[in-house]
Amino acid sequence: MLEEYFQYMENSNLQKTIITVCLVLLIGMAKSIIQRIVVNRAKKKQRTYRSRVNRVNNSVNIALVIFILALWSSEIQEFALSIAAFMFAIVFATKEYIQCFIGYLYYVSARPFRIGDWIQLQDGVGEVIATDWAKVTILEVDLPSNSYTGKHLFIPNNQMVLKTVKNLNFLRRYCMTEFTLTCEPKTNVFPIVQKLKENALGYCADFADVAERYKSLIEKRMDVEFISIEPGFQVHTNRFANICIAVNLFCPVEENISLQQKITQDFFNLLLAEDKIFENRAKSYSE
Repeated sequence: MLEEYFQYMENSNLQKTIITVCLVLLIGMAKSIIQRIVVNRAKKKQRTYRSRVNRVNNSVNIALVIFILALWSSEIQEFALSIAAFMFAIVFATKEYIQCFIGYLYYVSARPFRIGDWIQLQDGVGEVIATDWAKVTILEVDLPSNSYTGKHLFIPNNQMVLKTVKNLNFLRRYCMTEFTLTCEPKTNVFPIVQKLKENALGYCADFADVAERYKSLIEKRMDVEFISIEPGFQVHTNRFANICIAVNLFCPVEENISLQQKITQDFFNLLLAEDKIFENRAKSYSE
């Protein structure tokens, strides 16, 4: 019995199978331990860990695949030669997976986004939480409210090659708010606009330093200067001959509505004060 057992164990394919199974189990356990260590350290230092965990998973998986291919190289070669006649059919049947792998190579080389970025890929908008050779996993985000919907989107990597990828990370913490104030052409609005600008600078003073650093970070990553953190006011008229004041603010997402309401309230208070001054002057002239 022992001789038969040792003869059975001398089979090279069996040895390779045992090595492969043991390696997969050991790598799985080691990867789980490393992930826990990375997550615990990141939580202690209050840092994000998704990018590091994703890199660990992809690196270990690629190394495991390379080792298994090297271990079974002779068998794979014989198998490939035996199915050479069916190679075209196999490639045709797996073309979607091949395209996904090519999309992953494009992501690794071009780096259009990183783990934690907000992106728009195909019809999906959300935060990237994981990438692998087959797909991109994102947490869906509702852009009008800048809030998570709680849904996970799994987008094949071939869409990165076929579709436009929009990096929306700029909108994650700060946004460019644009709204318009409209009034009748009864008074000179430029003094009002100047006062509104002074008020807006006061409202934005609390987060001005953080906004400047955030702006610099975005511009450094995009290698272009394209925004100003100072409130902008432009006066124009519409087709109804009304005066329109276009307001542009670079502000935190959570303060967007609040700042709009404050500036709108200031505008109507100043406009009402100007109207009263105009009425008093008209009465004095009539008397």
